Amino acid sequence: MTNPEAEIRIPRFDAYERVMHWMAALSFFYATLTGLALWSPKLYWMATMLGGGYHIRGSHPWVGIVFAVVMGVMARRWAKGMRLDADDRVWLTRMHKYATHDHAALPPSGRFNAGQKMLFWTQLAATLALFLSGFVLWFPEWMPRSLRLLSIAAHPLAAIGSITSILVHVYMGTAAVPHSMRAMLRGYVLPEWARFHHPKWYKTWRASNDV
Repeated sequence: MTNPEAEIRIPRFDAYERVMHWMAALSFFYATLTGLALWSPKLYWMATMLGGGYHIRGSHPWVGIVFAVVMGVMARRWAKGMRLDADDRVWLTRMHKYATHDHAALPPSGRFNAGQKMLFWTQLAATLALFLSGFVLWFPEWMPRSLRLLSIAAHPLAAIGSITSILVHVYMGTAAVPHSMRAMLRGYVLPEWARFHHPKWYKTWRASNDV
């Protein structure tokens, strides 16, 4: 006997959201590699792979702007859905249960769980810090010495926060939560996945679609 749910596709991310996501991913990847090459002489070998030192010195800030703008567009689309609710706050106090796959001990999640929301806000804050400090470092001759010194420290610190956030995001979207990548590649998830990982969202979808 076939399972009728196996034929159901639940829309999770539309084409606009997926395009923005992959634009952010590509620009972040390039900005990270060029930034690391410019930051440390031991990593400068990557500059050769990316077009040479002169090229990446010019392209790094422009690609960083692309990443920041795309993040801003994504924030405009998702910020409302990323607000923490009462269940999210309880979820955060029990997040160790998520790490041990004890999902029964966690309150139900909506379209995004509390961990995803915190990663989103962390990345947004790091992106803002990178943008502001990067602008100062791009035009140092226009900036006061104190601001230049602050930016020299803030830019790599913000980069560490941003890279760490992205690494966690990649891990959670691939190895930790199987089939999550399908949502960003094809735009949909299966009912069983939605019911298990995002039960509040799944319940809302069922109600709005009379399923």
